[in-house]
Amino acid sequence: MTGKPGRTARGGAQTSAGDLLDLVRSGQAVTRGALQQLTGLSRATVGQRLDRLFRAGWLREGAGGPVDSPLGGRPAITLEFDGSHAVVLAADLDTRHARAALLTLTGEILAERSGALIVEDGPEVVLAGLGRWFAELLTETGHAPESVCGIGLGVPGPVDTGTGRVVQPPMMSGWDGYDIRGRLSRAFTEHTGTGPVPVLVDNDANLMAYGEQRTGYQDCRAFVLVKVSTGIGAGVVVDGAIYRGVDGGAGDLGHIRVGTEALCRCGSYGCLAAVASGGAVARRLTEAGVPAASGSDVRELLAAGHPEAAALAREAGRRVGDVLATVVTLLNPGVLMIAGDLAGTPFLTGVRELLYQRALPRSTAHLDVVTARLGERAGLIGAGAMVVEHLYAPDRVEERLAALGV
Repeated sequence: MTGKPGRTARGGAQTSAGDLLDLVRSGQAVTRGALQQLTGLSRATVGQRLDRLFRAGWLREGAGGPVDSPLGGRPAITLEFDGSHAVVLAADLDTRHARAALLTLTGEILAERSGALIVEDGPEVVLAGLGRWFAELLTETGHAPESVCGIGLGVPGPVDTGTGRVVQPPMMSGWDGYDIRGRLSRAFTEHTGTGPVPVLVDNDANLMAYGEQRTGYQDCRAFVLVKVSTGIGAGVVVDGAIYRGVDGGAGDLGHIRVGTEALCRCGSYGCLAAVASGGAVARRLTEAGVPAASGSDVRELLAAGHPEAAALAREAGRRVGDVLATVVTLLNPGVLMIAGDLAGTPFLTGVRELLYQRALPRSTAHLDVVTARLGERAGLIGAGAMVVEHLYAPDRVEERLAALGV
């Protein structure tokens, strides 16, 4: 999980140790000389601020790099972010299933587990279960609980990221306004016996988009991921940052009205999710005599080549593609990624049929329509990256160094 590209230092004497770490993590400056040149700081000041990062264990020296001077001399020693000093825990909730993982600070998954956790059982039950899973992952890998610097969680609902609380979530009955961050932190403490750690919460599609964009499409300035599972949601990454809207409601494609009379779980009629989500396809299959309770059941039928499931998935793709024509025209993304239970050939074929038919050629001339690369790990990797970017942002670095006394 490297820093975001394109960052610039604040310059002059105000450039902090956190800013220097940011420059190293982003690859903009990886030698002392480059840091001096980019920030305008003296050699002594750069050395003092780097020393704080070395003492915290966040920075290390790498191999010698290119010689800085055209006159030759000794190779410059490169600087590297030391991702071994801590680990991150992450979890990704779906409506009936969850995944959890222990990750390095650079995004490598060290251990993971998955199983049934049903969001309708309520936050107390679900978050306590995640706390237990986290403790088991630490035991499995031999990592001390004290090595965890933060926890990231993706949930299937709109999130106010300032508070970490979900706001009127259609598929998370009993969760509205609940203190997820506080309860998950306590669950971690209850099952590990260590002190509280920072917890960050975001929408699952946002984190999937963040994970996919950072690992496979870093040069894409406008990236859209659409997750079609029990519901439908989108994550948008613009210039390397998640676009959340004013209060976390951006990307809620499932509740765009599409002119049908179907009743949605949100209580309204005519929502896209009511006719084109994995849940909607499962319901139609059941009505046709093919039992399916959720999007994951539809995924299994599609994998088995079930013709009725394939036909309904293609029809759902056409409905979603019709809506995405507007999204593509509005945002002009370089990549449109389809993810979730329905992200297979029949659904993708339907999306492309309507998308290219309805959108202007100008909007799709440089658009790649693809399926997910990371699969079910995308949300975990995105959640881990969210934690790392938060904890190692320049201002937060200064706070944490002060707390460490370095």
